[in-house]
Amino acid sequence: MDKFTTLTGVAAPLPLRNIDTDMIIPKQFLKTIQRTGLGKSLFFEMRFDQDGKEVPDFVLNKPAYRKAQILVTGDNFGCGSSREHAPWALLDFGIRCVIAPDFADIFYNNCFQNGILPIRLPQSEVDKLMDDAQRGANATLTIDLEKQEIRGPDGGVITFELDPFRKHCLLNGLDNIGLTLEKETAITAFETGTASSRPWL
Repeated sequence: MDKFTTLTGVAAPLPLRNIDTDMIIPKQFLKTIQRTGLGKSLFFEMRFDQDGKEVPDFVLNKPAYRKAQILVTGDNFGCGSSREHAPWALLDFGIRCVIAPDFADIFYNNCFQNGILPIRLPQSEVDKLMDDAQRGANATLTIDLEKQEIRGPDGGVITFELDPFRKHCLLNGLDNIGLTLEKETAITAFETGTASSRPWL
């Protein structure tokens, strides 16, 4: 998993509440177990019409936001089913940070396992960042995970809270497998000792 330290990128505004995981990545795209290739289907039913043509008014289809790395959105983002394809699709598109007043719990946890930083902020501060994000190509935010700060295009700073363990994992690029491998020496020693003392196992 890629480390998350400091991210500077364009922020796309998506001022909708209760965006569920089927809106993020519709069910017809869940047949794959690959984490790549899903970005093209992110927000599929909002990005494309019934003929498969781009909807020009959808934010991620606008030239200024096609390479957005940050999403500023509404309350209860990621609700619905627990599909891990939702963070996979966001990450494959290029989104590394989602800012919202609140997230569905399973989606929130899945983000950390895939190198995405979900930031919870009071609605008033999300509104400020939403306003910043609506500046198009000038909607650049800097997310400093070590300092737990968001710096806006005008130099304003917003701080955010994050569980220290989750912060450690993102800064070091550790998912559950990575955390386990940190104990590889102890695991190997245990297995070697067990094989010696209990050869019948």
